[in-house]
Order: sequence, then structure tokens, then C-alpha cells
Amino acid sequence: MQKGPAKLLVYGANGYTGTLVLEVAQRLGLAPVIAGRSAGPIQELAARFGFEHRVFGLDVSSTIDACLEDVTVVLHCAGPFSRTARPMVDACLRTQTHYLDVTGEIEVFEQLAQRDEEARLAGVMLMPGVGFDVVPSDCLAVHAARRVQNPTVLRLGILGLGASMSHGTATTMVENLHKGAWVRRGGRLTKIRPGSLVRNFDFGRGPRKAMAVPWGDLATAWRSTRIETIETYFAANNSMVWGSRAIGLVPWLVGSGPVQGLIKRRLDARPAGPTAEQRAAGRSIFIAEVENAAGQKAISRLETPNGYTLTADAAVAIAQRVLAGQLTTGYQTPAMAYGPDLVLTLPGTERTDL
Repeated sequence: MQKGPAKLLVYGANGYTGTLVLEVAQRLGLAPVIAGRSAGPIQELAARFGFEHRVFGLDVSSTIDACLEDVTVVLHCAGPFSRTARPMVDACLRTQTHYLDVTGEIEVFEQLAQRDEEARLAGVMLMPGVGFDVVPSDCLAVHAARRVQNPTVLRLGILGLGASMSHGTATTMVENLHKGAWVRRGGRLTKIRPGSLVRNFDFGRGPRKAMAVPWGDLATAWRSTRIETIETYFAANNSMVWGSRAIGLVPWLVGSGPVQGLIKRRLDARPAGPTAEQRAAGRSIFIAEVENAAGQKAISRLETPNGYTLTADAAVAIAQRVLAGQLTTGYQTPAMAYGPDLVLTLPGTERTDL
């Protein structure tokens, strides 16, 4: 398919993360097309930024195709991606448009990885997770894995988003509460009891408790490192651990319509996301621990800005590379396509080998 000059379309631009992406894009001199399903908010953003805009939903394939026919790359910011990724990816493959998104949902990573050959045949790159999930952790995992010969175990520890969550992040977490926790064993995703796997990580100020959570690297790091045993942890206190265990006893209740509705109504009453001041004050820290069968071990630490700030910076940086033709077709993780030092090109990041 012949397309004109390279063009970026940001879908879900009126969401919290989407708007941050637009701010970074404008600061860097880009002029993406603003898109989403709600005409009013999209038109307001278009007027504010002076960008071209398009209004369309994801329920009619011919409409999506028409809106993507002249687009080089889509940056998809409208989650939960378990509901929105497939129709957008389908359209990208039909229209030969490269696909990026900011998901952290394991099932989405797994589904898109299964479409690798389809994407290669279409000449399209599929790269989910171009934000806080999973750019820093994917890059750190690959870096640490290269420090050990034939690594067999990878453990990732993550300390905080640094501020309150956006509506989109919180909604995705709520919708997945009842699905429990996961690890990767022998290359296979394996379900474990929530709160049952706890260990300490030194994020820079001594040991701190962390609990195994279903982070996106259970899907992406396996493909970028080929390490068959992977565990992902989030810093947690005792109440979080016990709360997670309690949820694991009644997953049917947490996943029920009434409970989901109650939690989401409370979320809707909160601010859309952290303020600029909260983002500026927040920092996130990642630890990657890698071992091999001989007992050799490597530990690397990465410090980054607040997760939402990093997401906007990383997503736009990767979109710029794709617009410039710097890409590999098929399913890719950030570190697979651009190497483990990609994260170090982003503002405010620092990596240390321990």
C-alpha cells in the first residue's frame, strides 16, 4: 500500500496518558493526528494543540481502515487494551500501519506475539508496551541477562509509580483483580495464589518487601531474554500482601458486576491522574536480578522519572524511530527492536550495575 509522508496518529488522545503524549510530541516539533471516539473532547484537544483530528470508534472495521489508510504508525492509548487492542491491530495489519500501544496487560502481549508471522507478512511492526510498561523493565532485563552466561532465572522488582494512578491504569487493575497472580516457570505462564510469593529487594535504601504481581515482563522479558523462569514483583507493605491474599480467597466476588461497578464509581470520582507537580516529584526504581545454573548472579538497578512522564517520553521516542523507518517488522519488544540502552536515551534515567 502506497502512503504519503510519514504520519503519526495518537488514538485515545483525550485520555490522561494520551494528552501527556501530545504535550511531548508538540514540544519535540511533531504534529500527530489526534483521534478518539468522543467528538467533543477530541475537537477541544485539536483546537488546543492545532493538530489535525479524526473521530472514530473501534466497532466498524471499514471506518477504522479509512482513518488509517494514510497513517504510518498508530500510537494506541485507549485502554483497557484487552478490549481495544484487537480491532486496532486488525486494522493496522489490513492497512499496513505500524502499531504501538501503552498496555501493560499480559494477555495483550501474548495475543500480539501470536500474530508475529501475520505482521511480518504484512510488513508491519507490532510493539505493545511502549511506556512504563514495559520499556524500562524490558531494557533492564536484557541488560542484566547479558551480564550472566546462559541465565536461567530473572526476577524483576519495581518500586512505585510515584504518584496516584490515572483512571485508565486504575480501571485496568480493577478489571484484573480477580485473575490472580502469575509467574513464568519452564517458559510457561503459571498461576500462583495472590500474595503467596514475597521477597526483599534493595531499591537503594536497604531491603524492602515486594510481592509477586502479574507485570507485563512475564510475557515480554521471556521473548527478549529467553529466560524460562521469570518473577515480577512490586514493592508492598504487609497490608497489601494480606489484602491480596484475601482477594485470592474470593475472586468470584471481586470479579462480580456489582463489586466491579462499585469500585469503578469510586475511581470516577477521583482526579484523572497525578498533577504535573506530583509527576515531577515522583521517581521509580527497577531492580533486575539474573542467575544461571552455576550460581553466577548479576544485579542491575534503573532509576527513572514518574511512570506517566516516562510513558509519554518513551512512547513518543519510539514513534519517532518508526516514523524515520527505524523498525523491524513482526512482534517486537522495546529492547528487542532498539536494544537495552534505549531507556538511557530518555530524560532522567540512570542505570547502575551492582
